[in-house]
Amino acid sequence: MSKTMIDKINYMIMLITKFAVANDMSVQQAYIYLQDYKGMDFVDEFYDVEHTLPLDEVVDDLKIYCKRMGGNIA
Repeated sequence: MSKTMIDKINYMIMLITKFAVANDMSVQQAYIYLQDYKGMDFVDEFYDVEHTLPLDEVVDDLKIYCKRMGGNIA
């Protein structure tokens, strides 16, 4: 596995954890929510830009994106 792929995986784990804390849910619940409402696809597709932003901003981006995709976290 390439270093870039490992970095991306580590970033996604960190982001899921941050999303869970910000939304008062377990890491497992956050992962399932992000999967269900395409947040993980969003991060995967736009990783090159998103990983340069502050984590709080990316968490906000994910909340907005998931809400557009039918999520219910306000």
